[in-house]
Formats: sequence, structure tokens, C-alpha cells
Amino acid sequence: MRTRLRARFVVGHDGTDHVVHEDGEVVYEDDRVLHVGHGWQGTVDVDRDEGLAVVAPGFVDLNALGDIDHAVFDTYQGAELGTGLRWSEDYLTRRADVFSREERAFVRRYAFGQLLLNGITTALPIASEIYQAWAETYTELADAAQAATELGLRVYLGPSYRSSVPAVGRDGTPYLHEEEALGEAGLDEAIRFVRDFDGTAGGLVRGMLAPSRIENQTLAVLRRTKGASDELGVPVRLHAGQTLDEVRTLHAATGLRPVELLDSIGFLGPRTLIPHAWAVAGHSQMAADGTADLDSLRDSGSTVIFCPMAVARYAVVLESFDRYLRHGIRMGMGTDTAPPDMIRALDTGLVLTKAVERRKDAAAVADLYRAATTAGADALGRPDLGRLSEGAQADLVVFDLTEPRFGPVDDPIRSLVLNGDGRDVRRVVVAGRVVVEDGRLPGSDPEADRRRAQEHLERYRASYPGRDHLHRSEQELFPPTFRMVRHP
Repeated sequence: MRTRLRARFVVGHDGTDHVVHEDGEVVYEDDRVLHVGHGWQGTVDVDRDEGLAVVAPGFVDLNALGDIDHAVFDTYQGAELGTGLRWSEDYLTRRADVFSREERAFVRRYAFGQLLLNGITTALPIASEIYQAWAETYTELADAAQAATELGLRVYLGPSYRSSVPAVGRDGTPYLHEEEALGEAGLDEAIRFVRDFDGTAGGLVRGMLAPSRIENQTLAVLRRTKGASDELGVPVRLHAGQTLDEVRTLHAATGLRPVELLDSIGFLGPRTLIPHAWAVAGHSQMAADGTADLDSLRDSGSTVIFCPMAVARYAVVLESFDRYLRHGIRMGMGTDTAPPDMIRALDTGLVLTKAVERRKDAAAVADLYRAATTAGADALGRPDLGRLSEGAQADLVVFDLTEPRFGPVDDPIRSLVLNGDGRDVRRVVVAGRVVVEDGRLPGSDPEADRRRAQEHLERYRASYPGRDHLHRSEQELFPPTFRMVRHP
């Protein structure tokens, strides 16, 4: 099947950078792009004129929300209430999965659908572990692979694993509860998953290694993880440099900062993806000055994943996206929170960077847009993703510019980032398959999914008092914005 899409703006790639073709066209056959630009002379089976729209490459989300997001209810507590968001000593002795396998499979499918609806065509999902008995499992990620295959989302998957969990003592003191054997077993299961699933679903499902946060790993697990990544040739994603508690914990144990520690054990490298990485030498909240951590990130070829919406909601900021780029660090983008809207993430990243840099010319839209497309693809070693050019995968998004709330169009990409959001996604194609049509997932029941997702979130939130060391109520842990008055 050969398809041509025509539109007011088509974002192609000339081999060096994106280029916008006015009144352009893109032609693809099966899963490959044949032509981008103007003057197609061949025949087509389907010919669509998208009108006033942007046809663009699908977004590459290196830290994609693959869950019902906890950040909607745990981003406003102070230190006292914050202890209720960790496991208590009592809960450690009776921990269990909050949700069944089927319920977790629904959540994955729902989250993957949300990614597609927001124009994300390649995703490295991330989910909470607080409601797990310990961490993700092989079977859970097998179900996720099935959901991605059915929906048509391109994914990199691997069960997350950890050797310790954040806990709180009976006196309210936070600490890490370690069970080293579970971390080793989790890594073994993750390696088995990669060997079984990498390259399945016609290449739509690929493997990755996804150890949890750096402070929840032993050095032995981290070393084994890097060795497995090199042996299997798959990316490894590790959250590091994302909280000051993490910095203090690692420094007390090793005398090193997070990036400094990863560099010392040879963990950094071209396949290494690090979400956040804001807590580095030279940051205004760090005791250490200089650029040693940035030098290590640059020299190793590691990729930092910028998740501006997520970090801002937790009261921190990268200093800054532009500074990292100037230093020669590879930068990708992640949503990491609800909504998984890459357009909003780009706009938030733009605003935060301008505020940090205090320059109007900071945060060039082109730089942020590349981070969400070509740079993310390059971090995965995939020059066939994140761009529309001859031979690339037919992963593309049609953004509708006709909505009255959108307003007039200046530059199409800049206007999309400043004026638009994920609701402007009209059509999404992954590997030549239409997976979003007229802003809907074909064959879905949005209202039924919304009701079930709401029930999941309410059970998710209601599970916290059972873990709280003070057994505070849901209302106490998550106070409403204003007093709620129920109907009599």
C-alpha cells in the first residue's frame, strides 16, 4: 500500500537537519518513507490532503509515562506528609501487589494509547513500583509487549529492577531497605526478557535494561547491568542525579556524586540514557563546583533525558538545557508525567530554560524539537527514526492547525510548541499503520477506558494509608485543593 499525505507544512529531513516543505508531501509504502518534499511523479493507492496541518516525524519519548501517574497526587506534600509516600517497616513484612496482572495489563494498554494520542511513536516506558510487591516482572512486561503490538506503538521494553526500596522507620526516619538478592534476580529476569523479546512484532518491540534509581542499586548490579547492555547491544536507562536525597545517600556510602560514581565504574557510554541528571557539579543546589560531571557525560557519549514537566513539579530544574548542549552533551526528551504530551513538555522546557538562562534567545525551539525527534532516535542508534526522509520508518504525526483555540500560525514548529498541545494530533502512523485516526484510537471505547482508569487511580491513591508508618487517612495524605462538599 502506497500512501501520499499532502499538507500546508511537511517536516522533512535533508540528511543534516529538519527542513519544512511548504505545501509539501510525504509518500510512504508499507513501513518505509519513499519521498518527502515536492513533485512526486509516481502512483499512489491513497492520496490525502491534510490541509492546514503539520505532517511531522513521530516523537521519540525516552522516559515515557507508562502508568496512571502518581504525580497528580504526590507533588505537593511537605516533609512530614512526604514520609507517607514511602514504605513503612510494618508494610515491608506484608508487602504485596496492589493490582492484579490483568489490572496492570489494562493500565499499560491505557498508557500506551495515551502516548499515541499525543503523537509519540517510539517510547521507552516507565511506571511506578510503589504498588508492586517489589518491582516489575517478566510477565508484566510480556503483557506490555502484547499491548504495544496490538496498538501499534514502537517500544523499548524491559522489567525494572532494584536492590532496595525507600522506607521509613517507626520514628519517621527515611532509609533504604535492601534485599540484594532481589536486585540480582531482577537483572537476570530482565536479561531473559531482552533475549526473548528484542526484535519481535516485526521489530516494533525492542529490548532495553531499566534498572531503577541509582540509589536503589548495588554496585555489583550496576556493573552487571552495563556488561549485559554491551553484550546484548541494547540501551540501558538509569535514573540518576534527580534528588538531593539521592546525592546525600550516595556520597555517604561512596564519597562520590551520582555521575561521578557511574563514571568510576564504567557505566557511562553511548548506550547509557540518564533521565534528569540535574544534580551535578556546578548546579546551584550542589556543593561541588566545576564541570567534572558534565565532562564525563560528554566524553562518554551518554544521553541525558530532559523531562521538564516532571522535574518542575517536584521543585527542581536542570541548569540548563542550553548549558548541557553547549557542553556537547547529547540531549533527549521524556514526558515522565501526566499528560504524556510532548508538545507541553517542549513548551515547559523552553520556559524553564529561558528562566534559568535569563536570556530571551535561550531555548531555541529547534534544539528542543531535535531532542524530541532526531536526538532521541540517535540515542537509540536508530537513524531511521525521528525524521522523515527516504528510507526512514514511516512513523509520522499530523497536527491539525485549524482549531479556533490554536490561533494564527507564525512559524509552524514554533507556533506548534507555543500555541499547541497533544489535542492537536489528528492522525498518527507507526511503521505505515494508522494507529490514531481523527484523534481516536481505532476500535477503542474512550469512555469505558476513562472510567476504568479513574477507578484505578482511586485505588492507587487509597493504597497509600496502608503503607504509611502513621496510618494517616487518604484525605490527610492527599488533602484536596479546597474543602470538598458531597451531595446529601
